[in-house]
Amino acid sequence: MAGDRSFFVHPTAIIDEPCEIGAGTKIWHFCHVMARARIGANCVLGQNVLVASDVIIGNGCKIQNNVSLYTGVELEDFVFCGPSCVFTNVINPRAEINRRAEFLRTLVRRGATIGANATIVCGATIGRYAFIGAGAVVRGDVPDYALMLGVPARRRGWMSRHGFRLPDPDADGLMVCPGSGWRYRLVAPEVVRCEDWGEEEELSVER
Repeated sequence: MAGDRSFFVHPTAIIDEPCEIGAGTKIWHFCHVMARARIGANCVLGQNVLVASDVIIGNGCKIQNNVSLYTGVELEDFVFCGPSCVFTNVINPRAEINRRAEFLRTLVRRGATIGANATIVCGATIGRYAFIGAGAVVRGDVPDYALMLGVPARRRGWMSRHGFRLPDPDADGLMVCPGSGWRYRLVAPEVVRCEDWGEEEELSVER
């Protein structure tokens, strides 16, 4: 990483080596990126973000102020983490007991949003384009496109890739995004798929 100027690091941030930081990424005030962390291209880390050792962050992620990503957390591409959202990595912590060998993996799939002050209990997988509302507490896996609200979080609907709440499905399981007009279909209980855009394709600028 030494001598690389393809990304921006504020002078107050601490970057431990070795680590990987992709081109175009911006790391702002008082952040700490620990050794062996991997951060993709074109990410933004707001003020006071911790990226612990062995954390993986994909491309295009936006991590707002005061978020700590502990060892065991992986974010795929285009994940949004709202201010002060919380991740854990031990299910039963005690200050007197070393449980470093018991860290659980938490995976946040492509395009998901974690709202401000939400808590993600370790061991969960957050599905693609899921939307975790502000202050929600997630204690298990979340389906793709699910809207999760409350304490504990429960599915209260479905969200489009553009961040709009989808209407209830019609008799054929079809839901139309009110923002984009894209169609989504409930293809099985708790399984939604977008019919107008590939699951692996980025949103175009026009969209």
